[in-house]
Amino acid sequence: MALASRRPFRPSRPRAGCRRPRPVLAPLLAALAGLACGPLAAQTETIVVTGSVAERLAFDAPYAIGVVGTEDLRRAGPMINLSEVMTRVPGLVVANRGNYAQDLQISSRGFGARAGFGVRGLRLLADGIPASGPDGQGQVSHIDLAGAERIEVLRGPFSALYGNSSGGVISVFSAPVRRAEAEAGLDLGSDGLRQWRAAVQTPLAGGWEIRAAGSAMDWQGYRPHGEAERRLASLRVGWRGATDTVIASAGHYEQPADDPLGLKRADFDADPRQTAPEALTYDTRKRSTQDQLGVNWRHRFADGALREFEASAYAGQRSVTQWLAISRTTQDNPRHGGGVADVDRDYRGAQAQWRWAWEAVDLLAGAAIEDQRDDRRGHENYLLDGAGNPVYGVIGDLRRDEIDRARTRDLFTQAEWRFASRWVASAGLRAGRVTLSADDRYLSNGDDSGNLSFGYANPVLGLRWQAAPGLNLHASAARGFEAPTLGELAYRPDGTSGFNAALQPQKSRQLELGAKWRAGDTLDLDVALFETRVDDEIGIASNAGGRASYQNVGRTLRRGAELAAGWRPAPAWRTRGALTLLDARYRDDFRSCSGIPCPAPDTTVPAGQRIAGTRRASAFAEASWRSAALGEWGVEWRAAGRTAANDRNSDFAAGHALAALRWSHTLAVADGQRLELLVRVDNVFDRDHAGSLIVNDANGRFFETGAPRSALLALRWGGAI
Repeated sequence: MALASRRPFRPSRPRAGCRRPRPVLAPLLAALAGLACGPLAAQTETIVVTGSVAERLAFDAPYAIGVVGTEDLRRAGPMINLSEVMTRVPGLVVANRGNYAQDLQISSRGFGARAGFGVRGLRLLADGIPASGPDGQGQVSHIDLAGAERIEVLRGPFSALYGNSSGGVISVFSAPVRRAEAEAGLDLGSDGLRQWRAAVQTPLAGGWEIRAAGSAMDWQGYRPHGEAERRLASLRVGWRGATDTVIASAGHYEQPADDPLGLKRADFDADPRQTAPEALTYDTRKRSTQDQLGVNWRHRFADGALREFEASAYAGQRSVTQWLAISRTTQDNPRHGGGVADVDRDYRGAQAQWRWAWEAVDLLAGAAIEDQRDDRRGHENYLLDGAGNPVYGVIGDLRRDEIDRARTRDLFTQAEWRFASRWVASAGLRAGRVTLSADDRYLSNGDDSGNLSFGYANPVLGLRWQAAPGLNLHASAARGFEAPTLGELAYRPDGTSGFNAALQPQKSRQLELGAKWRAGDTLDLDVALFETRVDDEIGIASNAGGRASYQNVGRTLRRGAELAAGWRPAPAWRTRGALTLLDARYRDDFRSCSGIPCPAPDTTVPAGQRIAGTRRASAFAEASWRSAALGEWGVEWRAAGRTAANDRNSDFAAGHALAALRWSHTLAVADGQRLELLVRVDNVFDRDHAGSLIVNDANGRFFETGAPRSALLALRWGGAI
């Protein structure tokens, strides 16, 4: 499950024929059935594995799941960031900070919204290998979207089957090697964007296959001090036999990037495309590298109820050095950890699972382990010149030195029971333990060592009813669990040494009702209503001496609705839309900080305030027309409602709506060769807007400016070799 593989689809049983519903179901279902009769869209429906016992049609999954395919990825932009394409998935917010020194801001139904930097509270997977650590922190900058076949996004109760900190699941699947071919691409865009990529793949004798790819991106940025580079390389080798498949992969990533920082309200209003003065004073930036290995083995059994065994393992190393905007005066505090964060992370994991199938029941069971070891150092970000004045943007004296560890051990099981011709029941349980620890080796500012361990058991129940041919209704419920991250446990609110042992995990209870309707190949509609109640929500407690501490702020409530729809009025025309409504609020009063320094919370956040980082509404729409001779022409529109910048709701990012135009065409240039052309103009009307927020930022630098009008020309050649 957490390391779900991509397999060819083999339906376990035939779909029911196109029959009229029984009279007791009333005229509404009869009308829907009449529209749906004919070639079902489900015959060409995308196949998903995320959240399922086995591969199945997305239409048949008893939960809300969104799928983004290759074509949408290739038309959405230069295939650098998930934010280019994920707006078409309801319930999900993927905000591009316009800042490669900080990862994307990602949340699902409000989970992950509190993260000021990086990704928290969501499970991120790339070909089954977690991109989020066992403590719940993650990043997606190393994922090669150009090699992806599809992205699956699981929202709601069934995401709890992925263990700790799985408020939603984003899973990227690479395209398989089907034939011998090569591809080369060049992207040229606004703000100095230059990117090239190349890939080659081929089947080999004896069932072997190989794929190698690489890319290099350079970007000047639309704000001063916003330059970035990225280098990716990957290699995948596979062997496929009659009953076994083995895939081994290796990847390398490196990215140096300057950090223009967020802007305060007054600065953002005056000129949203400026850079925070502190970014230049302290030369804020980040350098990150990552190397990773993974292997997956799948064995299929010929006879008996036991159908399949699958085992996966991975290991990697990630290094990050980040120069922060912290003054010498602040770092003079003896408890301060310095203005340069320097982390070397080693991580590894393994999973094994077995699948059984009988006439009416499918069963999956397995075990997973994950380990993370961070060698975390902090340095002063300055050296003194001959006159005793600080020169910032360098690595100075050591101020922090500790080993942080996170570990999870999980057992999981999931079953599906087809107890009637139109009914399927699903149930699952994931139980495990997360252990978090710190071994402080720099004791001159106090001993911050400590360890905590939390156990959890996440049950899930689901039910699907085929109300009519082409119409499925579903309901699901689950209990979720999110432990504090290592960063949230690092400091106590009272300023004393040691782990923040008072901080408890947050626990959720989730409900979802949904409907999926397919009317031939013409119309598809997915609707979901949801409610999530969280106890012991984690939030900011204090900011003092450059250290942020966290607390449990009580209960929260998230309610909302999601809609995804597609309509093809004619073969050449296609329209799609997505709408998300979310009301996410605190149910209890709690104390928070109104500014810095803040050695203790000094203001009350009353119940009813919106959860920072959440927006009440977001929407996406597109219309396109395709001609064999003239290519595809499309227009896109995306909108976001007001977003709370902090828990006190004292400031908001204004809502905005942006339009984009695109044209793409594929030309046959030789025997077996093709040339793809893509032209895009985003933010056509050059609207100023906040692309994302640094929620609850102690300095009030909440606003990260969204991209102005930008153009892209992409040339992609490919063909058989």
